[in-house]
Amino acid sequence: MSETSLAPGKRLAQIRQHLGLSQRRVAELSGLTHSAISTIEQDKVSPAISTLQKLLKVYGLSLSEFFAEPERPEVPKVVIEPEELIEIGSQGVSMKLVHNGSSTRNLAMMLETYQPGSTTGDKIKHQGEEVGTLLEGEIMLTVNGQSYLLTAGQSYTINTGMPHSFSNTSTHICRIISAHTPTTF
Repeated sequence: MSETSLAPGKRLAQIRQHLGLSQRRVAELSGLTHSAISTIEQDKVSPAISTLQKLLKVYGLSLSEFFAEPERPEVPKVVIEPEELIEIGSQGVSMKLVHNGSSTRNLAMMLETYQPGSTTGDKIKHQGEEVGTLLEGEIMLTVNGQSYLLTAGQSYTINTGMPHSFSNTSTHICRIISAHTPTTF
């Protein structure tokens, strides 16, 4: 049951309780009697607009906020279609971010494709960590000045706070699946 489908008195009681206020304290702050608040919250009487405004002033709400539909909780997608992946790469490097619309996710995943001769360019550096596995081809991973040639089937894990880059020096496409934190960089 949504908040607005509650009877007005029940909704007022819910708001008061959420704020940790007693009926007596609300009576003092609003200038209404304790018995008036009690009968309103029990939906025995419907409050006059002026009475409702006094209560809402105590709760820090306007009439429109009280009667508005509450925001729907975020419902992240479970299945993400290939065309919904977010492309963040460029210049021969495709980096498709797998994103379900959640603003509270803690991990990001990418499907990466490196064309022959492509590179991420200058050293990338951001707080967090990254792990990945080469699905196809080979890639030169350089971390903090040290280079590693990785081939299909090998995996890597790096502290992304260190300067790093990926370069496909081969004549074949390289595909990587990777996960990183934080979710943005």
